[in-house]
Amino acid sequence: MFDGVVHGRVALDGIVLSPVIEDIEALNARACDPDAARLDLTKLSVGALPEALGEYAVLGAGAALGRGVGPLVVRQAARDDLGGLAALGQHRVAIPGVRTTAWRLLQAFAPQVVPVPMRFDHVMPAVAAGEVDAGLVIHEGRFTYGAHGLHCIADLGVCWEQDTGLPVPLGVITARRSLSRSLVARFEHALSGSIALAFREPAASRPWVESLAQELSGDVIDRHIALYVNDDSRRLSDEGRRAIETLLRRCGATGSPWPDDG
Repeated sequence: MFDGVVHGRVALDGIVLSPVIEDIEALNARACDPDAARLDLTKLSVGALPEALGEYAVLGAGAALGRGVGPLVVRQAARDDLGGLAALGQHRVAIPGVRTTAWRLLQAFAPQVVPVPMRFDHVMPAVAAGEVDAGLVIHEGRFTYGAHGLHCIADLGVCWEQDTGLPVPLGVITARRSLSRSLVARFEHALSGSIALAFREPAASRPWVESLAQELSGDVIDRHIALYVNDDSRRLSDEGRRAIETLLRRCGATGSPWPDDG
């Protein structure tokens, strides 16, 4: 999504970017910690927004929404006692962070589990090693958990869509509310153009994408992008907005996630 704006293939209209590449939970923590070096523009989990709404507003470009797919709950193949979400009870579950959308969803559908936070790429190895009873898998893990000898208990995206009739809102691009609306609008326009360019010319952004995911096969990269980069990424639909608002309400959030003018 960002290749065009980061590498000068899309005009930024006077905006200068200094990219910061971090794990999503690290970005969530930056946005929610008043003592952290907050970023002007940042990707966030929708699950982090309840803490960040006073500081950040959601942009209309760059969202990641899943339709019928979402975070997975996985277990060792031999753990037949964990046959579904209801069986998790008070078992220990590795999660990719307490501010991730994945954790918000698991809280909704299996509220008694005991969370064990760790970086997202440590979750599957921890489950495979028996350090935890189950794990909450995000990103490309949905395509690779079988290689770790793991079995899927539930797809929380399916659970969410069956419950709400809406796509699952996973991540969004946000801007500091202190920034001028003119600047934010210019960046939003550029980001939308960058995403459109990536759709038209996927080969041009491929080297950068692969440099950020060196441990992944080309097939896994393609499948991941196909699931979560879609029309809502270019321009957030009304349905996408409702999905975000619905999750925030269920998290008990107050206030609007949108810029002050809309």
